[in-house]
Order: sequence, then C-alpha cells, then structure tokens
Amino acid sequence: MSLRDIHTPVLLERCVELLAPALERPGAVFVDATLGMGGHSEAFLERFPGIHLIGLDRDQDALRIAGERLARFGDRVTLVHTVYDGIAEAVTGAGFDAADGILFDLGVSSLQLDVADRGFAYSQDAPLDMRMDQSAGTTAADILATYGEGDLRRIFERYGEEKLAGRYARAIIAARAQAPVDRSGRLVEILIAATPYVAQRSGHPAKRVFQALRIEVNRELAVLERAVPAALDILPVGGRIVVLSYQSLEDRLVKRELADAVKSTAPAGLPVELPEHAPRFRLLVKGAELASEEERARNPRATPVRLRAAERVRTSS
Repeated sequence: MSLRDIHTPVLLERCVELLAPALERPGAVFVDATLGMGGHSEAFLERFPGIHLIGLDRDQDALRIAGERLARFGDRVTLVHTVYDGIAEAVTGAGFDAADGILFDLGVSSLQLDVADRGFAYSQDAPLDMRMDQSAGTTAADILATYGEGDLRRIFERYGEEKLAGRYARAIIAARAQAPVDRSGRLVEILIAATPYVAQRSGHPAKRVFQALRIEVNRELAVLERAVPAALDILPVGGRIVVLSYQSLEDRLVKRELADAVKSTAPAGLPVELPEHAPRFRLLVKGAELASEEERARNPRATPVRLRAAERVRTSS
C-alpha cells in the first residue's frame, strides 16, 4: 500500500487555499513544521512549483519516510531533524531570512499511531515509549516508574483533563509496587480496573491518560508555546500561518497567541491609533474551522481538528 493510501492529509484543500496567496510569490519559502510522512508537503510542492520546502520533524523515522516520498523534488526540499520550536534556527540554517507560509499539523502523527511498538495507542499492547524522537528523552514508562502520586495526578488533570486523575494515580502507584508498568496493555488493565462501571460508558478509560502521558513525554504544550511566537516572528508582510490542533489544550494556546498578535498595542484612551500601535496580524478565519462531515467520514482523524490561520499585515517596528 502506498503512502498516499495509508496517510490522508487533514484539511489539505483548505490549507492550500489559505496559504496560496503567500506561496504564489517567486521564490517563496514554505515551512511544514510538523512534516510527518510528508502528505501536506508533497501536495504543496506539486501545486506551487516555485516554492522551497523546509520540513521539520523530531521523529527520525518520519524524516526518513518523508525524504523518500519527496526525493523527486530534489533541491527544492530541505529536511531538518528538530522540534518545531526550533523553526527560526531551521529557516536561517537553510539559508533563508524568512518563511512566507507556515503549517503546523499538531498532535500525534499517523506513523506514530500506526506503528504498535511506539506505545502511543491504548488499543495495542506495546512498550510504553511515546517519544516522538526515539533518540533522546524520557519514556512514558520512565514517568510511570518515577513520578509520585501528586505529579501523576497533576499531569492527568492538566494534560488529559481527566476527572478521575487522583484515582488513576493511586492505582498506578499501587500496581507498580507489584510489577513495572512498562507496557500499554498493563496500563490499560490498571485504568479499567480503577474506573467505576458508570464512567466507562463515557469513553475508553485510557484515552485521556495516554494523551496526558504523551504530552508530558514530549513537552508538547511548552514547545508549542514557544513555537507559535517564533513562527509569527519569521513571517514577512503578506506571510501566512495555518495551525491544525486536535485537542482543546493545543487549540486554546494557539487561539491565545493569535489573539495577542492581532491586538492593537495603543494605550487605553488614546483618541487615535498611531501606525506603530496597529495590529501586526489579521485573522484569516473566524474562530476555529472544523472539517466537513464529508471529510470526517472519509478520514476519521479529521474529526477533532480545529483550524486557525493568520496573515502578517505590518512589520513589528
């Protein structure tokens, strides 16, 4: 089965439509800050023959696969092994001063979900790794082995918005005293056993805990909080950014950063807004756009997506 068959890019046509005005410029630079298997990037390279792609990913398996997929585009492609808060350094390292169009497709990738031994999916028994970059960092099993009850409860509440966070933290502490909690199947068993029957009707007990562990392992929200301002800073006037989020914590953070970017900095009570106080950006969509029912039926991974986008309208100075 080809990559085109196993990986369907989310909201591809809408992303193309929003970024097109910025990428139709001669010599435009497009940054795919979350390259994955290269589905979005391939489409952009095909449709905008004048662009140079800078593709970022912390996952070396993803970079390898995307590299093979995009090899036919030759020197129009620069791939960088980095976390997306390193976007500015990646652009300058590739020999450019700015990026005309930037895409973030956040969350866990199809590759990470579909490869069982990565430990991202609660539906498959595997070692509890969850690192997007398997060459460095702490695994989910390390966290479950070393965090105290209070820290486990904190991440389950903060990153999973889990109402049973305390109950699950206590169950994990008790279970690890008997044997290591280092496989997804064992963790799922612990969580199901700790979940009241009535609560099991509202969804799989492991869903929010696995999300919380993944975010903690990869420091996703802290990275995103640095990455969005860094991306906005390297957009020239007319440059555009599109962000696809898949859970509320990501979307709230993106919404806040874009809201700050489109604010006037004029002091309260000033009768006339001076040019230097005018907003640096304008929003391209109202609120957060969702995938259509047709796309959600065709590509279930588009179901939770929230799209936000903005364009730079003036320089910072």
